Amino acid sequence: MPLVYLPHGGGPWPFMDPIVPAGSYDGLATYLRRLPGVVSGTPEAILVVSAHWEEPTVSVMSSSTPPMFYDYTGFPPSTYQVRWPAPGAPVVADRARELLGRRGIPSVEDAQRGFDHGVFVPLSLAWPAAEVPTLQVSLKRGLDPAEHLAIGRALAPLRDEGVLLIGSGMSYHNMRGFFGGVPTIREDSAAFDGWLAETVAMPAAEREERLIAWTAAPRARACHPREEHLLPLMVVAGAAEGDQGSTPFRDEVLGAVVSAVHFG
Repeated sequence: MPLVYLPHGGGPWPFMDPIVPAGSYDGLATYLRRLPGVVSGTPEAILVVSAHWEEPTVSVMSSSTPPMFYDYTGFPPSTYQVRWPAPGAPVVADRARELLGRRGIPSVEDAQRGFDHGVFVPLSLAWPAAEVPTLQVSLKRGLDPAEHLAIGRALAPLRDEGVLLIGSGMSYHNMRGFFGGVPTIREDSAAFDGWLAETVAMPAAEREERLIAWTAAPRARACHPREEHLLPLMVVAGAAEGDQGSTPFRDEVLGAVVSAVHFG
């Protein structure tokens, strides 16, 4: 299976009518709808590491019927009625925990966790029939890049077992920038995005070294005052092993240059 780090956009944007500003998500929507085309056939399951789930210990969604988790506020009532009823993947959850344990990474199962908007927003466009079993694995509190690369390396065998690993975040995530408080949003995001595209295309050892030291990248903290939306990339990059990365999607969203990264 390939590996995907994708931008999931802001809040429940696909379910807003009209989307404001008009046209702001057209490119991203097209990319997400075409996402199944990167996979040969239908995945056995989809494992998502979302920017919107952090725990002190790596946590793995284990429910066979995950509920919805509307982890946003202030949107129209209709956006709290959205349903994306994909089945869970408890067998894959057990396998993920086994693989983490082999690498000495403690984990716990979470039978209550629901799909947050880092999952149901992009996947409702990519797999609208919600037919593929789906589960989430949390970020680890502290957001250490090296730890998340190690989580990805641990989960890498799932690729050969038909599981599509997706990191869901945003390559730019400064809320002040999105809402007009940072006039240099485009310059900041373009500089960081250029570094990111260069980095993911490097050989694995050099790529990981640069990702661990990501705060040295141009405009890094201007783009990520807090890095939870970047850390899903670390998991995906760790699982990539020797595969070279590419950036098949690059566009402006709400004034910021954002990219998707694929490996394999």
